[in-house]
Amino acid sequence: MKNIFCILFLIGFGLSAQTKYITKTGMVNFEASVPTFEKVKATHNLVTAIINTDNGEFAALALVKGFRFKNALMEEHFNENYAESDTFPKATFKGTIKDFDITDLKTETLPYTLKGELTFHGKTKHFNALNISILKDNNKIILSGHFKAKASDFDIEIPKIVRNKISETIAVSFEFNMKKKE
Repeated sequence: MKNIFCILFLIGFGLSAQTKYITKTGMVNFEASVPTFEKVKATHNLVTAIINTDNGEFAALALVKGFRFKNALMEEHFNENYAESDTFPKATFKGTIKDFDITDLKTETLPYTLKGELTFHGKTKHFNALNISILKDNNKIILSGHFKAKASDFDIEIPKIVRNKISETIAVSFEFNMKKKE
């Protein structure tokens, strides 16, 4: 009876013991610039991201007010007029890395496909195949990639007065240097 209890305990512990890598200093950049006008770009260096290496699940969270622009006025306009960050304070991504196996990771960068959902401004956009790169470097997993989205995907309307100065298509790039969660 004692042996059965020990076996059940170990099996249960093994199922709940998942290996996760995490960062709270991930980087997300976006740019919605058009030629001949002032650059519209921002950087966020405090994005939280986590990967479960047992099943390839990935998630990221950014507080929208954390995006930094080259000047305070742009930042204010972004938060008040476009992102409405008081109403929609977070941007999240939840998904799964296709065919992810941590034992495949070596010191060279490998291509993977990420499927998931990006929620921003209260709207969710589905991505079926985001191309990403993953590298394992000592105790870190570095996940990076880029994609494009439209402001209209998230019900963000660009006013006519600035429509020729801001691109409807937004280029997004990201990099997460994640360490094993203890």
